[in-house]
Amino acid sequence: MGQIVKTTAAIAALLLSTPAFAGWEPSKPVEIVVAAGAGGASDQMARMMQAAIQKNNLMKQPMVVSLKGGASGAEALMYMKSSEGDPNKMLIAYSLIYMLPLSAKIPFNWRDLTPVSVIALDQFVLWDNASGPKTVKEFIAAAKAASAPFKMGGTGSKREDHVLTVFMEQKTGAKFSYLPYKSGGEAATQLVGGHTESNVNNPSENLEVWRAGQVRALCVFDKERISYKSKVTDTQSWNDIPTCKEEGLDVQYLMLRAMFLPGKVTQEQQAFYVDLFQKVTQTAEYKDYMEKQALKPIFLTGKDMVEFLEDDDKQNASLMNAAGFVAK
Repeated sequence: MGQIVKTTAAIAALLLSTPAFAGWEPSKPVEIVVAAGAGGASDQMARMMQAAIQKNNLMKQPMVVSLKGGASGAEALMYMKSSEGDPNKMLIAYSLIYMLPLSAKIPFNWRDLTPVSVIALDQFVLWDNASGPKTVKEFIAAAKAASAPFKMGGTGSKREDHVLTVFMEQKTGAKFSYLPYKSGGEAATQLVGGHTESNVNNPSENLEVWRAGQVRALCVFDKERISYKSKVTDTQSWNDIPTCKEEGLDVQYLMLRAMFLPGKVTQEQQAFYVDLFQKVTQTAEYKDYMEKQALKPIFLTGKDMVEFLEDDDKQNASLMNAAGFVAK
């Protein structure tokens, strides 16, 4: 991922110097498909983009958010796969596109779809209760010394939170009992209530309880700190959270946020949406959302996006195999 920043800057400069596409454009409302339930991070991002497109008049047709979180998100993936050639459907994808086919053996491959753009990356943070250990070293030592495995709350089973928990076990020798919840919000509530010792929620999912002083951010699972320096709590900004590697826990993981069309659409249709989402990333709504949710802004498309997806797919498959989550 070392070339991401340079590549992103180059692509942004190229696209900004390119005139808007005067060819194909949607002739009916565009459905943005969310492979999750209401209120989650994908739903929130879809609605932000819906509002940004409407407010800035980036597309003549309206964008409609369609929630298809059934069967752990398989409903959305299979819906997109069955919509070949339809340029009026758009999937807002995350790492589920790699993980679910491996864990549930559904007949889906992200290569069945048409990649449009990577629009953000989600970072993960190791959190504990404000009354718990104050550093990663103290947390790992407490987990190792505990008579029963530390309870780690997370969203779903055999997904990002679960994989990170297993990864931490393998790196530290500590034991965790993973408890899957319906949402990051529920995982946050369980941590505040002392029903779990920790979670690895995205920044946005623990934002309010962190601000309220109920949880502590121990480290971020990235090679660099979160960039935002405005104070979120009375004393800390996102940038004040150390990386896990700085704290002696060498675990890194970033979650994809990307847009896909169904397979077998035309290059002209694909180009329209590349241009559309590049414009979305320049809006005040997108920039404000990125900072409020502590997401990592990025814009990749074309060959660079496909190379990124191939690398990301390999990393996720490796983690899933190491965790024993690949269906036989």
